Amino acid sequence: MKRTGKSKYFDLSNLLRSFFIQTGRSISNIIDWFYPPFSKFISLTFFKYGVCGASTMIFDWVLYYITLHFIVKKEVVHLLIIALKPHVATLFITFPISLLIGFLLQKYVTFPSSKLKGKKQLLRYFLIVILNLFINYVGLRILVDYFNLYPTPSKMIITIITIAISYLSQKLFIFKVRK
Repeated sequence: MKRTGKSKYFDLSNLLRSFFIQTGRSISNIIDWFYPPFSKFISLTFFKYGVCGASTMIFDWVLYYITLHFIVKKEVVHLLIIALKPHVATLFITFPISLLIGFLLQKYVTFPSSKLKGKKQLLRYFLIVILNLFINYVGLRILVDYFNLYPTPSKMIITIITIAISYLSQKLFIFKVRK
């Protein structure tokens, strides 16, 4: 049987892409409505980045807190050959979820005009994720294990550091728009 390029089967990837594009436009329109008072101070792109980033950050903090207290229950997580402290195990559980949400918001709301292929964006985003994960891990180890700060405020401090790194990398590397 010869393939014509169109599948007679359900195409989940196109359905999801359409959903993300439409959802991104809707969210973008809502953010645009709040932008005018800030237009004299920052660009629309930076405003959208800030709103999407803040939304992702708050989601991450809430997810981190819920996971630490109700899923991990502040207990050491024993894997086959290692044991993870509760705050580190929680980081490894919540980080991929939050970053997927962040990627989708940045791709479809903040930087929708980027013409880079989605796979290339995702690969680049993954590289920045690894960098941010390293910064989060080292930061949590230092602040919680050596300075004896509480895990959730420590996570918040580290998030502020990664915001600057993330914005620059997303604008200049991941969702770069060719002129």
